Amino acid sequence: MGAKYTYRIVLHLSVYLLFYLLQPHRCHAIYNITSSHVLFQRQTLVSPSQTFELGFFSPNNSGNQYVGIWYKQISPRKVVWVANRKNPLAATDSSASLTIDSNGNLNLVDGKKKSFWSTDVSVTSNRSVAMLLDDGNFILKDNSSGKNLWRSFDHPGDILLPKSELRINIKTDQRSVLTSWKSETDPSLGNFIVGLAPKTPPEAFIWINGSTPHWRSGPWDKVKFTGIPTMDSSYRSGFKINEDVEEGTISYSFNSYDTSLTSNMFISSEGVLKILHKMKDTDWYATWEAPNGSCDGYGVCGNFAVCKTSQSPICNCLKGFIPKSHEEWIKGNWTGGCIRQTELLCEKNTSSSASTGGKKDGFWKKSMLKLPDFYEYMQSYIADDCYAWCRSNCSCLAYAFVSGIGCLVWSKDLIDIQEFSFGGEDLFLRLAHSELAGGQQTKNIIISLAVISTSFILAAVFFAWYRWTTNKKGNIMDATENIDMIETRNALQSEKPHDPSEHAIFDFDYISAVTNNFSMSNKLGQGGFGPVYKGKLHDGKEIAVKRLSSNSGQGAEEFMNEMILISKLQHRNLVRLFGCCIYEEEKLLIYEFMPNKSLDIFLFDPRRRSELNWSRRFNIICGVAKGLLYLHRDSYLRVIHRDLKASNILLDENMNPKISDFGLARIFQGTLDLADTHRVVGTLGYMSPEYAMGGIFSEKSDVYSFGVLLLEIVSGKKNNNFHYRDEQLSLIAHAWKLWSECRALDLMDETLADSYSSSEVVRCLDVGLLCTQDNPLDRPTMPEVVLMLSNETDRPKPKEPLFYFQRALKYDPKPPSDVKSSTNEATMTMIEGR
Repeated sequence: MGAKYTYRIVLHLSVYLLFYLLQPHRCHAIYNITSSHVLFQRQTLVSPSQTFELGFFSPNNSGNQYVGIWYKQISPRKVVWVANRKNPLAATDSSASLTIDSNGNLNLVDGKKKSFWSTDVSVTSNRSVAMLLDDGNFILKDNSSGKNLWRSFDHPGDILLPKSELRINIKTDQRSVLTSWKSETDPSLGNFIVGLAPKTPPEAFIWINGSTPHWRSGPWDKVKFTGIPTMDSSYRSGFKINEDVEEGTISYSFNSYDTSLTSNMFISSEGVLKILHKMKDTDWYATWEAPNGSCDGYGVCGNFAVCKTSQSPICNCLKGFIPKSHEEWIKGNWTGGCIRQTELLCEKNTSSSASTGGKKDGFWKKSMLKLPDFYEYMQSYIADDCYAWCRSNCSCLAYAFVSGIGCLVWSKDLIDIQEFSFGGEDLFLRLAHSELAGGQQTKNIIISLAVISTSFILAAVFFAWYRWTTNKKGNIMDATENIDMIETRNALQSEKPHDPSEHAIFDFDYISAVTNNFSMSNKLGQGGFGPVYKGKLHDGKEIAVKRLSSNSGQGAEEFMNEMILISKLQHRNLVRLFGCCIYEEEKLLIYEFMPNKSLDIFLFDPRRRSELNWSRRFNIICGVAKGLLYLHRDSYLRVIHRDLKASNILLDENMNPKISDFGLARIFQGTLDLADTHRVVGTLGYMSPEYAMGGIFSEKSDVYSFGVLLLEIVSGKKNNNFHYRDEQLSLIAHAWKLWSECRALDLMDETLADSYSSSEVVRCLDVGLLCTQDNPLDRPTMPEVVLMLSNETDRPKPKEPLFYFQRALKYDPKPPSDVKSSTNEATMTMIEGR
């Protein structure tokens, strides 16, 4: 009886054990898959060092089931590869398995043996084995010969692991790419792919839907992608491109030399390519990602335009080009790009070119760029040969000679150009001779450099003489302002030099002759520091000559400041300086001639202000804003104008605005945000309260002046002598009153009737009131101003102005004794601050 009972127990245990062993859902790890070892659900295939594992998963408990690879020791789970992305299993199918079929291929089947994914390669025997390696590579190999039959590394998902590759075969057009997930919880194929373009030299792309460029890396220079200035160019970066010319293959890979880091490259479902790292006790973090910023997107500025994140607007046409559609450009739609302004000589009819005696095209250099797309490689190892080839081929629109690459040339429209704050490459753009700086040949630059150097020496000698005579007479400048000027001069001298070919020292007799001995018939106007005359140089170029009067408020300091400062500032909305002249007591500044003179001539003249239609006024407002933005943020020097007003806004032949008169401008050192001075300079009615009363100035001082100017342009009324019935209101207060009563359009100049954009007028009034807030902290910065003017964005609500500095002028017809008056405005030069 006892033996029989024992026999039954043993029998039951044996049956139970056999049943357990035959269960497909036992949960444990295996190390390979063979024809006799099947991977079932609740099992995982692990790598030898337990780094990676492969198994079944259902993302976020969705209705689909996949086979994937993930890091074994990292939580939460990060899947790095998925087998059946195109054909998921049902999550309810509990009998699915990954097997090796009789034909030697890996096969993913459901409970009914229907195939959902297979390696589908040619196998000569059925002795195949599948293994997961410690680098995350899932392989199928012939167990007899040891030959690899199939690798997951050849079919990447959305993640590139170290030692894996992105590859392209130029001969067969086969390539391996990263493909994003459809969403964070859906591993099916998304909209973005990452791969190499079949170019020499190669570059990486992110494409949308497989063909539309989304981002571009720039060409590979043997150590880095030139369009990624932050990319580590040392050998420890681990980035590598291998080219096999015979096979026609190009492959990109990376490796991490830091063994304490877990790293990969990942394309998100939103189309952002990231390099991710993880340390033992940290979360995943990105050390680089692209696109990252408004200029990283492919071709955001269109053809022949350059994108720079730090400027506003971010897009500008290359030199010699203008927007294809000014209307779209103003709206912030730059994708139409730019077109050439002056036809190239080599594109003209040969006979007509010869008959007109046209000068040959030249090349203009632009530095720190992500080079444009559609380059062609020319086998040249000398920069001069690259230049010579491009010069002799009219189809060559631009060239670059890049270290590690050699000669690149462009014959198609230049697109996807970005300007960096550091790094980047030099691009040489073919331009008509008239578009080049001053029309000078390259060889004349050396001569011009000598001339300008001499000018600085003469200016320094004059300054030293002036200071000696001034001190001797006892007329010593206020100590604080003297230190300010020294800082300004030091900042100027420490910055990058301007192009010497654009500025020169003129002979006094020559300037006297071209202005008809400064005759009254050539006089353009009278500024606060002296008269301005029109002249015409021997080459036909028209100029405006500012002749500083001996009793003007602008002395040697201001003269030097304006001469050196403007020579360093180059922007389409800043007046251009051609040169200067110093002769005995005479100090002359020679500018480009503005045929329409200054804004105040139109704006405050009842007979002429109708010529300023709304389109022109809005263009002037936006242009002045961009010029100020350049001064404050985008120029080599951080400049505060301190005397922005209508008479200092000049208008060219197309009524485009240019800021002028930099005699009172100041430079801020480093990151200084505020400064104070005992010498308050500027114009009553345009000065901010904190500057007029306390001598405190900053960028926000210019913002205030811009706000006043904006309200003047909209209303056609002058702030200094504004009258509204019998109310004691300034223009600012009147504008706020209308705004608060929802009658903003009533501020509009009545001469324009209804021929204006009401949305743009309201936008301008909002910006004008925000710029003229009493507290500087409540005023926007110029980048914010440009953004608000160019887009219908949410804007803060202005506060009621409490400080009306202009109000006193209405009741006091006599200006203070220390205020210098010009023909149209009072320019304050020596008001003592608190």
